[in-house]
Amino acid sequence: MRSICEQRWITIAVVTATFVLATSYSESPPLLAVSPCPFTSIFSFGDSLADTGNLYLASHHPSEDCFLPPYGETFFHHVSGRCSDGRLIIDFIAESLGLPLVKAYMGNKNGDGGANFAVSGATALEPSFFEERGFSVPTNYSLTLQLNWFKELLPSLCNSSTDCLEVFRNSLFLMGEIGGNDFNYLLFQQKSISEVNTYVPYVVNAIASVIHELIGIGARTLIVPGNLPIGCSVIYLTIYETLDEKQYDQSGCLKWLNEFAEYYNYELQSELDKLRTLHPHTNIIYADYYNAALPLYRDPTKFGFISLKACCGKGGSYNFNTSVMCGYSGTNVCGDPSKHIGWDGIHLTEAAYKLIAQAFIEGPHSQPQFSSLCLSNVNFGHFNS
Repeated sequence: MRSICEQRWITIAVVTATFVLATSYSESPPLLAVSPCPFTSIFSFGDSLADTGNLYLASHHPSEDCFLPPYGETFFHHVSGRCSDGRLIIDFIAESLGLPLVKAYMGNKNGDGGANFAVSGATALEPSFFEERGFSVPTNYSLTLQLNWFKELLPSLCNSSTDCLEVFRNSLFLMGEIGGNDFNYLLFQQKSISEVNTYVPYVVNAIASVIHELIGIGARTLIVPGNLPIGCSVIYLTIYETLDEKQYDQSGCLKWLNEFAEYYNYELQSELDKLRTLHPHTNIIYADYYNAALPLYRDPTKFGFISLKACCGKGGSYNFNTSVMCGYSGTNVCGDPSKHIGWDGIHLTEAAYKLIAQAFIEGPHSQPQFSSLCLSNVNFGHFNS
């Protein structure tokens, strides 16, 4: 399983030097009308659900998985730095606020308009945490490292703590999704769920610690996503495929994996409640990716999807094979990615990400609701008048 983690799961894509800096974004109508919220920038942390090119720029391995066509074919029409056929949730959040797509930090170290520190495959915990427990992870990128990148950027953004408060009062901080890979690396090697459960408090504490530090620097509005329903993920449906029908729910998802995601999300939300008490004048928004995504699997035809199968892959029950990943020679690519929830067996399609973003931004799947951000910030005086 190590080769999957090293070469496939953690990759994110770019093939040209212009992947972030010179792409036109006028080819698709906006997700929402421009918000009246006066956010001027987004600072993002996380893994492949938010990475717009950092892993590629840091590793320079353009021959692997997400660095190859057909990634990016739907929106950008070329490999774009995102491990999907098109845009990610972070892109739709930026679009909804009338902001440009957030540039990868490795390609934009001046922080103009914000910065994206997310790295595909990144963990919330330090690699040393796993090593101390006799288990190695195939990444050196952690949430702490991403925080350090942010700190390195501070001198170009603000000259004093007071100045930073002025800069960041109008900034949106997106904290992930992060933490999923801490569990993925264990589950890919089929570690017991009881062992994986023991990592949950550590992951939650790592995320909370960084949130606390960001608030100390000046962050005032933070979005913290939970985990997706991983029991519906094609890679897990393939690894843990079984003839035991009791393992699956009515949608064909693995019940025990979704139950784990629910448990982790509950613990994360409990910790966010504590942070809200500690920082009552800060907006900490929980993004419920789990319940925003679940309806897509419960009633796929309602949203125009046809099956759980991955759009891009080869073989197996779900058009997925860990030996022949999307982008490799011989893989099959569906004719219309918008009819699929899953893109490559690990990541989702732009169509799915857009619906998840819409359910979070416009709908009820955030606590408190994302749509109440402006009113809250005005009341707290965090926005300039």
